[in-house]
Amino acid sequence: MHISVLSTCVPTVSIFRMKLTIKMVLSEKVNQLMEWASKRSVIRMNGDKFRRFVKAPPRNYSVIVMFTALQPHRQCVVCKQADEEYQILANSWRYSSAFTNKIFFAMVDFDEGSDVFQMLNMNSAPTFINFPAKGKPKRGDTYELQVRGFAAEQLARWVADRTDVNIRVIRPPNYAGPLMLGLLLAVISGLVYLRGSNLDFLYNKTGWAFVALCFVLAMTSGQMWNHIRGPPYAHKNPHTGQMSYIHGSSQAQFVAETHIVLLFSILPTEKHMLHSPKRSHFAVHGHTEQQTYYRHIISKLHPNYLSSSLLDNNKQVPLVATSVL
Repeated sequence: MHISVLSTCVPTVSIFRMKLTIKMVLSEKVNQLMEWASKRSVIRMNGDKFRRFVKAPPRNYSVIVMFTALQPHRQCVVCKQADEEYQILANSWRYSSAFTNKIFFAMVDFDEGSDVFQMLNMNSAPTFINFPAKGKPKRGDTYELQVRGFAAEQLARWVADRTDVNIRVIRPPNYAGPLMLGLLLAVISGLVYLRGSNLDFLYNKTGWAFVALCFVLAMTSGQMWNHIRGPPYAHKNPHTGQMSYIHGSSQAQFVAETHIVLLFSILPTEKHMLHSPKRSHFAVHGHTEQQTYYRHIISKLHPNYLSSSLLDNNKQVPLVATSVL
C-alpha cells in the first residue's frame, strides 16, 4: 500500500518541478525582453538570441522579426526605407498606453546573424515574419511586402490580423512644412513692407502664373514625396556596377526619376507658351517631343528587383532587396 502511494507521488512531483522550471524560464525570458524593449523599441538579435528567445520554447508571446541588411556595403536601399517605417511602428507600440509583453519587435541583420538566414533558408531582405506564441509560423505570418508595401500603417494592419494587437501608428512631427510656410509669409510681408506704396506686382498675372506653374510641376513630378521619404538619388547595382535612375516598382522612386519626370512635364508647356503663328513649328516640335519621351519612359517602367550581395565568411549568399514602398 505504501509502495503504491510513493510510486504515484514521484511522477507527480517530477511533473510539478518540470512545470515550475518552465514557468521560471519563461518568466526570465519575458523579463529580459521587457528590459531590452525598455531601452530600444526594436530588439537587435544575433543567432544565439534568436534561437533562445524566438525559436526555443517556452514562449507565451509573439515576436515580429524584420530580417534585413543595413550595413552600408550591402547597398540595400529598400532595407533602410523599410527600417524607418518599422522603427515608427515599434515606437508607436512601445510608447502606447496599451503596451504589454504580448508582442515584441526584433531585428536580425545579416551581418550579425547570417546563420539565422541559413537556418530559415532565407535569401531575401527585407522580410517580416511573425513568430506566434504557439506553434510555428504559418503562411500568413510572412508579410507580403510586394503586395502591401512597408508603410507603418500597413504593417500595423498585418500585425493586428496575426496577433490581435491593434497599434495606432504615431509618426514623429515634421516641422519642415510650418517652417517653409512661415518663411513664405515672411517674404510676402517683407515685399509688402518694402513696396507698400506700390502693390501692382500683386496683380501681375504672369508672376502668379509662373508661381502656379512651378507648384504644379513640383507636385506632379514627386518632389513632395522626396521630401517626405528621403529616397536616394539613384541606385548602383553591386553586381554589375550599373546605375539605375528609374525605380523598378510603381510604388517607389529615386530622386533622379522625379527630375526626369519634371523635365518631361515641362515639355508640354512649349505648346502653350509658343502659341504665336510665327512659332507654331516650335509648338509642334514640343508636342512631338512630349509624346516621344512619354513613350520612352513608360517602356522603362517595368517592375523588377533591386539586388545586392550578402557575403558570408566562406560563401556568397544573394540577397534580393524587394524594391517596393
